[in-house]
Order: sequence, then structure tokens, then C-alpha cells
Amino acid sequence: MKISTKFLLPLIIAAALLPACGQNTRQENNMNKRIIATAIIWKEQLPDIVRLAESIRTFGGKYSDARIWAFYSPDIELDDSLLVRKLEDFGVELKPYTIPEGTAGFYYAGKPYAAAEAEAMAAEDSANILVWVDPDTIFLMEPDAFNLPTDISLAYRTVMHNRAGSLYGQPPDILWQRIYELTSVTDDMLFPMTTQADVQKIRAYFHCGILVLRPQKGILRRWADDFSKLILDSIIVEQCRADVDKRVFLHQNALTGAVLNILGRDEMFELSDRYNYPLLFEKNYEASRPFNDLTDVVSMRCVVSAEKVGPEWYAEVKGPSDRIAWLKDRLFRGPGVH
Repeated sequence: MKISTKFLLPLIIAAALLPACGQNTRQENNMNKRIIATAIIWKEQLPDIVRLAESIRTFGGKYSDARIWAFYSPDIELDDSLLVRKLEDFGVELKPYTIPEGTAGFYYAGKPYAAAEAEAMAAEDSANILVWVDPDTIFLMEPDAFNLPTDISLAYRTVMHNRAGSLYGQPPDILWQRIYELTSVTDDMLFPMTTQADVQKIRAYFHCGILVLRPQKGILRRWADDFSKLILDSIIVEQCRADVDKRVFLHQNALTGAVLNILGRDEMFELSDRYNYPLLFEKNYEASRPFNDLTDVVSMRCVVSAEKVGPEWYAEVKGPSDRIAWLKDRLFRGPGVH
């Protein structure tokens, strides 16, 4: 029996399209894979992670269903506490990370290694976007700028104020000279940035508290490798021993070489000041203006102590009343579940 080509042709076309359709579906699924990750350096940060996760689930929009990973230090013993159960309720996946020997004495030394493990896992998971944030980050609306254009591999913020950066137009100090040398950063790779709070023009210096990137590029893995290299250098060790700010921020300094060696400037862009907004920063640090207006703020940071802001801090804050009410119940309340 002959079958008319009139009936065969649609079947042949459909069969030919099936693999392509399946591939497109897989690509679309990968494009929609969004992971938000952070590091728990001290157990006292657990309430911050709870608040971070709740803010994502509540105000994150299309990111509200993103996977949330919290990497915890091997020094932290996580038990079946109320905090841990709340993290699980918000869908936070707790993951241990390892820290090499020799990092003692360097503040926040765990961050590059936790970030490197997050990036490796996200790349293996074929995630399209990895958002790396500090635990005290709070989302107040959907972070639409995290949807990177196809030709962009990193969205960043510059550091809030210049405590350990290199002033643009002036020779770098001994520490930065050595960092540039060890991480293979040349003058032509550097470009100016302006700090948000004290408005200083500095050489490229990326804030490691918010990074939106493509995990396949390997920036965070290079960050950990460069940090390991820096803390073994005798000149850098001596500089850090003599200056506490250099010791505190060396982990962040190490990020500069990782970014600039992997990406060209046309592959990255700076997020607006609607992101990583340091609420009431001027209460604790030098700033050229008050940071008390949450209107249109997408993500904020809680970097100031309760003692500095006072019990009536919310009366000074402008912005959407529902967001301020939400924050009032969760900020500057001391340890515990907020």
C-alpha cells in the first residue's frame, strides 16, 4: 500500500524538528537557571542568611524561585537549630567548603574559596547566571539587571569607600604594586572607578559582596588561586602585618587580577547604585551624603551596627512604606530569628 506524500511530508518535517526542539528546550532551561550563593564565615551570620533568603522569596520577582546556596566554614557545626530549619524552609541548600592551610590571620579568607566552589558547582550544573552576594544583602525588588546580555559575563559594583584601594592618577603603593605583579595586571588593563560613599576615584577595584557572572568563565576560581598566591608572598604578608585595613581587605584586592585577566572591559558593566545600597552607611563610616532613601533600591546592605543607628532608625528612612515596615521587623534586632 502506498502512502501519499501529502501525509508523509508533515511527519518527516516533525521528526526532523524534534532534536532541535529538545535542544532549544534544554538551552532555555539553562538560560533560566539562576543561582544565588553566599558564604557563612561565622555562625552569627545565620540570621542574615535567613533574612537574605526570605527577601529573595518575597521580593525577588523572577528570581524568587532561584536556587540559594549557603557555603559554611568547616569550623561551623550546624545543628538542628531553629535557624537551620528556617533556612531549609526557605529552600536554602547548605554546603560545606574547604579552606587551605595558611589563611589564619587574614580576615574573610574563606570567601574566595567558598566562591570558587560555588562557581565550579554552578558551572557543572550548567547554570547561566551565578549571583554571589554577602550574607547581609537584602533584596527589595526584582533584580532585572542580573539578566546579563549575551555579550556580558560580569556585572559588578565598585567598593563602597576607599579603605584599601589605589587612587587613580597616583602611583600605587607597595602592596598594590606587588598585587599587580603577582596577578599579571598591567597598566593598560586598569580603568577608573568612583566609590559610592566617599566619592574617590580609584583604580579598578571590584566589590566582592555582589558579583553577577557566568560561572563558566572561571573568575571566582581564579580569585581563590590568586588569593592563595598573595598570602604566601613575604612582601604582602609584611604589608598586611603592619596595616590592619590591608589585612582585612586582601581577599577583595585579589579579585582585581582575577577579573581583569579573564574579561575585557567590554565584557562587564557596573550595576547602578540601586544595587548594594549601604543603608545608613554614614552612621558608621565616612560618607559624602546620607544613605537613607530606599526609593527604587533593588538590593541593600546592612553594614552598620544597631548601636550606631539607634532604635528609631526607620524614622529617618524614605521609601516604600511596605518595605520599610518589613525591614523594621528584621533589622537591628540583635541575634536570633528575625
